[in-house]
Amino acid sequence: MSICCNRLSRWFAIGIAIGVAISVSSKSRADTFEGMDVKVEGKGAPMIFIPGLNSASEVFTNACDAFRKNHTCYLVQLPGFAGQPPLLHPDNEFLNTMRDSIIHYIESNKLRHVVLVGHSLGGTLSLMAAIKAPQDVDKLVIVDALPFYPAAQNPSATVDMMRPQAQMMRDAMLKQSDEEFKSNAARSVNGMTNDSSRVPMLVKWTTSSDRATTTEAMYELMTTDLRAAIADIRQPILVLGAWAAYKQYGATKESTRAIFAAQYAQAKQVTIKMSEASYHFIPLDDTPWLVSQVQTFIKQ
Repeated sequence: MSICCNRLSRWFAIGIAIGVAISVSSKSRADTFEGMDVKVEGKGAPMIFIPGLNSASEVFTNACDAFRKNHTCYLVQLPGFAGQPPLLHPDNEFLNTMRDSIIHYIESNKLRHVVLVGHSLGGTLSLMAAIKAPQDVDKLVIVDALPFYPAAQNPSATVDMMRPQAQMMRDAMLKQSDEEFKSNAARSVNGMTNDSSRVPMLVKWTTSSDRATTTEAMYELMTTDLRAAIADIRQPILVLGAWAAYKQYGATKESTRAIFAAQYAQAKQVTIKMSEASYHFIPLDDTPWLVSQVQTFIKQ
């Protein structure tokens, strides 16, 4: 079990295995929508920020601070993660359900020219939303996420090949005691940020996440392959990748970028940028770099 979890953590970790709102805005509120909490801050063109597995919307708070003067930030908190109440049936197509909820939110609020910014699992959801509802998305920013995580470690991997391993992982996690599950969850965040002072926060998010939601999301990420489907995305895509956490294992910026390039090869308009120092949590580890890359991308 721990081997499976550690492998998946590595895929998420580098993608290779991978003033205050009131002073600048007249708009600040919180919405509840189909199990999601959405904090709305700023004024201007919409940017929807989607965090990753077991993460809170605060992953993108600093990024929003840089954008909310000219953009409306929609900071999404997914159900079941970081203390957010889970869906009634989180073990039933979690990713598809979240994809549809994001699309419904965009359409219900009549948002136009939306920029989706997704980290890790949030990046997967951003790709899925653009594939299903291209009319609702203007641009995509994918932060340290891959169309098919297992292929980062084994390029010949297929969904059918990964399904038994993913099922074994899910079953084992569900059978663990609460103490063992939380202990493994806490260890999984090691190496995901370049600032050790953030680790307690990441541990808190992870250990306060709903087990059924976490295990289902991990199973689906291991068995979801979007490499061919992203060929249907006509919108520009900016991919921001991380590699520094795995220098000690022989990873280089060039070798990691090659993995991203191979996975996004079918995308029509894609730009790949690699962080020099960030670990998996790029929005926390190097906010200025992320903001600069996104600002340039949006202006193009």
